[in-house]
Amino acid sequence: MRHFLFCLSLLAGFSLQAQYTVPAKGEIFRDDVIPRIDISLPADSLAAILDPANRDSDYHYHARFIFDNGTIRDTLDNIGFRLRGNTSRQSAKKSFKVSFNTYEKGRKYQGLEKFDLNGEHNDPSIARAKICWELYREAGVPASRANHIELYINGQYFGLYIHVEHVDEVFVKNRFHNNDGNLYKCLWPADLKYLGSNPHFYKIMAGDRRVYELKTHVIQDDYSDLAAFIDVLNRAPVADLPCELEPLFDVNTYLKVMALDILTANWDGPIFNKNNFYLYHDQKTDRFVYIPFDLDNTFGIDWFQIDWAKRNIYQWGHDTEARPIYERILQVPIYRERFSYYIHEYAQRFFSPASFTPYLDSLQAQLTPSAAADNYRTLDYGFSLMDFQQSFSQPINANHTPYGLKDYATARRNSIFQQVQLSDMTPILYLYQQRLTNSGIVWELKAVDEKKLQEAKVWYSLDNASPIMADMRDDGTQADRLADDGIWTAEVNWSIPTKEISYYFRAQDSASHSSREPFCGERVLKLASGLVINEFMANNDSIIADEFGEFEDYIELFNAGHDPIYLGDMYITDDFADVNKERLPKISLAAGAYLLLWADSDPSQGDRHLNFKLSKEGEQIGIFTDAFTGGSPIDTLSFGAQKKNISSGRLPNGSGPIVTLAFASPGANNEWMTSIEDASDFVRIYPNPFREGVFFDFERSLHPPTSLQIFDLEGRLLLDQPLNGGSFFWQAAGLAGGMYVARFAREGEKAQFVKLLKP
Repeated sequence: MRHFLFCLSLLAGFSLQAQYTVPAKGEIFRDDVIPRIDISLPADSLAAILDPANRDSDYHYHARFIFDNGTIRDTLDNIGFRLRGNTSRQSAKKSFKVSFNTYEKGRKYQGLEKFDLNGEHNDPSIARAKICWELYREAGVPASRANHIELYINGQYFGLYIHVEHVDEVFVKNRFHNNDGNLYKCLWPADLKYLGSNPHFYKIMAGDRRVYELKTHVIQDDYSDLAAFIDVLNRAPVADLPCELEPLFDVNTYLKVMALDILTANWDGPIFNKNNFYLYHDQKTDRFVYIPFDLDNTFGIDWFQIDWAKRNIYQWGHDTEARPIYERILQVPIYRERFSYYIHEYAQRFFSPASFTPYLDSLQAQLTPSAAADNYRTLDYGFSLMDFQQSFSQPINANHTPYGLKDYATARRNSIFQQVQLSDMTPILYLYQQRLTNSGIVWELKAVDEKKLQEAKVWYSLDNASPIMADMRDDGTQADRLADDGIWTAEVNWSIPTKEISYYFRAQDSASHSSREPFCGERVLKLASGLVINEFMANNDSIIADEFGEFEDYIELFNAGHDPIYLGDMYITDDFADVNKERLPKISLAAGAYLLLWADSDPSQGDRHLNFKLSKEGEQIGIFTDAFTGGSPIDTLSFGAQKKNISSGRLPNGSGPIVTLAFASPGANNEWMTSIEDASDFVRIYPNPFREGVFFDFERSLHPPTSLQIFDLEGRLLLDQPLNGGSFFWQAAGLAGGMYVARFAREGEKAQFVKLLKP
C-alpha cells in the first residue's frame, strides 16, 4: 500500500506550484515495500569508518552495493561509502552516504549519483523525517523523495534507515530543468543576517566548513547573488519588500515551507536554529528557491523545554536572536495573510484525524518487523520496541519526546486553529504554464484562494509596443482546456516576427479582492528568431580540438536573424523525450555569429561543453524552449550513420537543408570552403599530415598561385603570404592539433583549397 495517497486526495483541487517538477517515486523510493541495501567492503575499511578517531572523515571507502526491492536486484562495484551527518557521527547508530560516481566518473544508479542513508537515532518512531518529506512534497515544495530501507553491511543487519534523496546538481535539474545556478548548503549558524555588501563577507567559516557552502561552481566561487538576496531581505523597507524581494526569491514557495516548518515543529531549520536548508539560484526564473533539509527534529522532539505543539505561530522564531527570513517576511501584511492561509489549510488537511491516524497505523504496522530486528536503534537513547510502538501515539520521554506522532498532530492542529488570524485574502496567483505555438503563445494561470476567481486578465506587449489587455477564460472555450478546472487561459497570436513579449496578470475573486502577478513590474519572454543548428560532427577524430586538446564531437549554432538572440532561456538535447537536457550558455549570440558547442558529456569543462555525446550511428539534435513554456521546438534535425571526420550542415549556410559537407567548417560559413579540388597539378605539399611545418613546392607549376592563405577551422587567418613561384615553408610547430585549410589564389581563376592535418 502506498501510504501517502491520502494526501493526494486531500489536495484535490488545491493549487500546487506547477513550475517545479515533482519527480515520481520510481523503483528506488517505493513505499509499498521496504527495500534491502547491502554494502560489502573489507573488514579493516569498515573498522576505520566506525573508529571514533575517524568520525569527521569524509573519505569514501571502496565497496560493493546491492539494491533489492523484490522487483529489481542490482549490484554495483567500486562505489564510495562513508559516514555522513553532523551530530549523528557521534551516535552509535551511524548515518551513511553511498556515492556511485566517486570512483567511476559520471556513473549514476537509477538516475542518482548518491544515496543518503539516515539512521534516525534521535527518533523513536524512525518515521518523523519520512512523514515530513511527504508533506513538503505534497504541498508543492521542491523537497527530497524518501522511503524506508533495511541496511546490511558485510552481512550484518545495521537497522531500519530512511533513504533521503541527496540534494545536488541532479536534484535541482530534476526539479527546475536546469542545474547551472549556484546551490548553497546552509548550516549553523546560517541566520541570513546582513554582513555587508561585499560578497566575500558571506564566505564565513564554522569550524572547517563554510556556513553558506557553495556546492556548484566552486571554481568561480561567486557569492554576489547570495549577498544581493540577503541585502534586500534585511534592508529593503517593509513597504517595498515585495517589489524588491520577489525578483530575487520565490517568496510564495517559502511561505509554504514556513507554514510546514511551524506545523511540524521543524525547529532545526532557519527560523529557530539557523540551520539545515539549501538555496538554489534557479536560472529559469533568476530567483532563489528554498529547499528543505534534515527534517528529523520534528513532531515535538525537544531539547529546549519548549512546547512546540503550542508555540505561537507568529512568534515562533528564536527568542533573543534575529531571524530575518521569518520576521521580515511576516512584517509584510500580504505575506502574513498568505502564511496564515497556508498553515490553517495544512493543519486542517494534513492533520485531519480521519486520514492521518489510519496512515500512521498502516506505517507503524509496515515498519514494526524491521524496527524490532534493529538492535542499533536501542543504543543511543535506550529506545525499546515498546517505545517504538508507543511513539506513534504517546510521549516516550518528557525531556526529549514529550509527544507521540498522533497526539502531537492533534495538539498542534488545535493550537493553530486557536491562534491563526485569518482574513479575507487576496488571490495568490502563479503562472501555471505557458506554451509557445506556431503563431503565438498560450498562458495558463492558477490561483490559491479561499474563494473562486471571478475574472482574470493578462496585459501584454510585443516588442515594447503599447500594452494590450486580453481576457482569460475558464469556460472550456477557445484555448481553455476544461471548464471550471481553476486554470484560466488566454491565447495571443501575432502575424509579424516578434523578439520579446512582456506581460503581467491581474485577477479578482468573488469578494472583489484583486491581485497582480508579478507583484511589481512585468515578466519578459525572449523569443529566438533565426537560431539554427547549422553544422555538426558526430565522429570527430582529428578535425578540430577543444580548448583542452581533445577531439570531441561538436554542434555549431548560427544566428541567421538580424538581431542578437539571448541563448540562456533555451535548451539543447539529443533526446526529444527530454527537451530540457542541457541549458545553452547565458550569452547573447550576435546576428550572423556562430557558437561552437562540444558534445562530450563533460559539462564540468565549461558552459560550452554539453552533458551528452552524439552517436555516430545516428540520432537527433534539437533546440527547445524550457518545459515551462511548453518545451517548444526552435530547430530540430535527425541524422543517420556518420563517417569519421565528415561533418553535416546547412547549404545554403543558415537556411538550407542538412547535407554532407565537402569540408568541415566549425564556427564558420559552410559555403566558404565548399570548392576543394585536387591541387597536385600546381603544388607539392609535404609532409601532410605535418608536425613542425609544411613545404609548398611550386617548381613544377606552369601557373603558380599568387598568394597563399592558411585558416583554422573557425575561419581565423593564420598566414597571408604573397608567392612568386619556387617553394615556401610554413612554420607551424606551435599550433594545436587539428585540421587547417590552405587557400591558393591565382590571377583570373577561382581559388583552390587543400586540407592540412596536424595530428
